[in-house]
Amino acid sequence: MATFTIMNNMSGQKSEFEILESTLGAPVVDISGLRSRVGAYTYDNGLGETATCQSSITFIDGAKGELLYRGYPIEELANKKNYIEVCYLILHGELPDSKEYNRFERDIRVKSYPHEGIKYLFRAFPDNGHPMAILSSAVSALSAFHHQHLNVKDDEEFMEMARRIIAKMPTLAAFTYRHFMGYPLIYPDMERYFTENFLYMLRAFPTGKTEISDVEVRALDKIFMLHADHEQNASTTTVRAVGSTGAHPYAAVVAGINALWGRAHGGANESVIAQLEMIGSVDKVDEFIRRAKNPEDSFRLMGFGHRVYKNFDPRAKVLKKLRDELRDTIGINSRLIEIADRIEQIALNDEYFVKRNLYPNIDFYSGTILEALGIRKKMFTPIFVIGRTVGWIAHLIEQKKDSKQKIYRPRQRYIGKTRRSVP
Repeated sequence: MATFTIMNNMSGQKSEFEILESTLGAPVVDISGLRSRVGAYTYDNGLGETATCQSSITFIDGAKGELLYRGYPIEELANKKNYIEVCYLILHGELPDSKEYNRFERDIRVKSYPHEGIKYLFRAFPDNGHPMAILSSAVSALSAFHHQHLNVKDDEEFMEMARRIIAKMPTLAAFTYRHFMGYPLIYPDMERYFTENFLYMLRAFPTGKTEISDVEVRALDKIFMLHADHEQNASTTTVRAVGSTGAHPYAAVVAGINALWGRAHGGANESVIAQLEMIGSVDKVDEFIRRAKNPEDSFRLMGFGHRVYKNFDPRAKVLKKLRDELRDTIGINSRLIEIADRIEQIALNDEYFVKRNLYPNIDFYSGTILEALGIRKKMFTPIFVIGRTVGWIAHLIEQKKDSKQKIYRPRQRYIGKTRRSVP
């Protein structure tokens, strides 16, 4: 057994801790019982060096720019599979055969209809409320409508719950959008595939033909797929933390939605578009590049660099290719894409950005693609929610099956006042 020795030089306490090997990536040191054995805790601001769980869902190698779902490279999945196939893979560990896929995909279609009572909830919201606030509330309401039907200790019932929330999330997101726009709500169309159905619910009106091209469906389908899971990011860790308390799975997912809302997390692609709008034109790009490189200027380019990837984000590579395909196929172009292209051209060839591993990330491309598909900026993060729901649920399922899982209870370094008497 490989061990790691930790010694407290202040107290002289020393102990050995087991090193646990991983199938991919760095091994981890099991520091269980650290305080009792050496008289101290670890301090890891942001948990960037701490493994809070064991998982077999997703693996990232940030140095190589590699992302694997259940062992499959994201680039291959994006080229050969659709989002629903990837949902099945993430939930079950293997890609579905044709019979498994047909049964799973059909069940998702059937479950896409929410309880009729959910509709009344939307009437209570102001039409200028942020879609993430509305979506979060709608998903929270699901736990009231379905709580009595869920025995979380039963594996099949838990999986039934998983399919239900994956199916309903696009419907609730579409209802959110239409309320935000002041449009009548549109029910799902069971004859349409998952992603086409979402676009239909965004665009359709009671009369008139809804135009949805195959390339638009493929584009949004890949965006859902690329966002499906990403290891222990802030929202997934939040979902696991809430899940560890024994809370209803929908409550844990709602916590994930609210964590994802942050500008530093799921709201980043919305911030990318806002910044491109602020730059305004291609001839101003050089000025903002100079500002980004000036250490005394607080301006930073949104959509560049990543907490994990120190190479090109593999998801960004897929989306860059997709954006070029959309431009060639349906002629998408816009002032914002022209600005983004100029920023990308400079950054990929500028020593300042290359030396610091500031490559375009998924948010840089996803925002411009969604904007080109005619989707409002405030809906970008709800679309992220649709894609990520399957990952959150898979982590809850994995956590439920872990017999060693404890309620999350991190420690702290206390730096306040010492004990004193009340005068």
